[in-house]
Amino acid sequence: MEMVVVFRTFDLAEAQVVRGRLVGAGIRAELAHENSSANFDVAGGGVRVTVPNEQVDDARALIESSENE
Repeated sequence: MEMVVVFRTFDLAEAQVVRGRLVGAGIRAELAHENSSANFDVAGGGVRVTVPNEQVDDARALIESSENE
């Protein structure tokens, strides 16, 4: 199963909130780089929220609807 990045941030708390919303909606979501240094650099890409390829559209729609609230 391929995991696809649907959200990227340098704020771990923000990534955890997004992941929680996705999981609450029944979407399998994982955080990548959550255990890295607290000083995320641009080259490192920060924290990424990933979901299975088959749930990408649903995840992006949920994230977009949350951003418009």
